[in-house]
Amino acid sequence: QVQLVESGGGLVQAGGSLRLSCAASELTSRIYAMGWFRQAPGKEREFVAAISWRGQSTNYADSVKGRFTIARDNTKNTMNLQMNSLKPEDTAVYYCAADRAYGDVMTALKVEYWGQGTQVTVSS
Repeated sequence: QVQLVESGGGLVQAGGSLRLSCAASELTSRIYAMGWFRQAPGKEREFVAAISWRGQSTNYADSVKGRFTIARDNTKNTMNLQMNSLKPEDTAVYYCAADRAYGDVMTALKVEYWGQGTQVTVSS
């Protein structure tokens, strides 16, 4: 079973930056594609970004392209999401996700494993 633990959320002003991290269980993280989702109050959980298990492929939601960057370090079993030029509409709980299939890690209903979430609040 893959265990995922997020960190790095917080309160930031619009235009600012935050870096989210996701620590994954040893060994298993290296064969899993990983990704980030977010869920704002009253809204469905939505895809943000994904990275293949070797890190050679990445994908982003249109709403975050050019502002967010996903990366992973399999030697440390970690994945990060660098968020720049944050907007109030980025406010949400951000969840780390892992799945054996790169395609499935971009679809909430297909994700195998979830972290507990970390709150990101962007003030205007």
